[in-house]
Amino acid sequence: MKTLITEMFGIQHPIIQGGMHYVGFAELAAAVSNAGGLGIITGLTQRTPEALAAEIARCRTMTDKPFGVNLTFLPTVSSPDYPGYIKAIIDGGVKAVETAGNNPQKWLPALHEAGVKVIHKCTSVRHALKAEAIGCDAVSVDGFECGGHPGEDDIPNFILLPRAAESLKIPFVASGGMADGRSLVAALALGAEGINMGTRFIATQEAPVHDKVKQAIVDASELDTRLVMRPLRNTERVLRNAAVDRLLEKERTLGANIKFEDIIDEVAGVYPRIMQNGDMEAGAWSCGMVAGLIHDVPTVKELIDRIMAQAEGIIYRRLVGLGHS
Repeated sequence: MKTLITEMFGIQHPIIQGGMHYVGFAELAAAVSNAGGLGIITGLTQRTPEALAAEIARCRTMTDKPFGVNLTFLPTVSSPDYPGYIKAIIDGGVKAVETAGNNPQKWLPALHEAGVKVIHKCTSVRHALKAEAIGCDAVSVDGFECGGHPGEDDIPNFILLPRAAESLKIPFVASGGMADGRSLVAALALGAEGINMGTRFIATQEAPVHDKVKQAIVDASELDTRLVMRPLRNTERVLRNAAVDRLLEKERTLGANIKFEDIIDEVAGVYPRIMQNGDMEAGAWSCGMVAGLIHDVPTVKELIDRIMAQAEGIIYRRLVGLGHS
């Protein structure tokens, strides 16, 4: 299946693996790329630029296909060594970067000069238009359904994607609620050039996370996520657990007076404990509503092949058939 996104990134299928903290290691990125999608290493999971350079090199030993790096620009006091991370990406010969968080404008010239294509994650049309204006090559449009940070507008993809299609000149992929061939065909119908999947890729055999995490996603329904940190305007969609219930109780009791320090136990430093150790009550962790559509833990190749076969079946049989009736 050829789309503007497969052409841009030199991949076979219009499927991108989202950057996920303590999930996007070389094993998963290589598996996605080998299966014809675009695998993504999560840059800031690697503590230093040197560690990222080593992870990129490790990924190169597992795949000869294109893969990318996610780099989230955080509004933090002690900022990560972004110049170092950018250098590691360029020196590693990576040709695709998924940016997220704050405006990536100051880093674009160096990336573009090195022939890197930049796709920026956006949760609104206005942010997508800004990404287009500053020179991003593509955007990932994240609907309200998505795991992680859905923004503060609460627009689901059935509205957000066609709005993006009406407004943007650069290509975009759909993110949030993407799980299977139905998601892909729907996204294409609404104007996207492909899909970005996060939660669905966690529940695969190659995802380097604890089996309890994969099982939690399989066991969850579409009703089992919660929005946390909304009073702080840093909304995150997470899977419900005891820590999330505690966090929401603090938000209810403290109301407008809540500060980040009040919930630090539930959100800070929890990813290694959950993803690596399987300590499922350690804190809040990102998960999309799409958990309700995830019922198994296939290999990445089985998953991508299944998505493409289902998508082609829908397009060439169901939709073409409807056109002839």
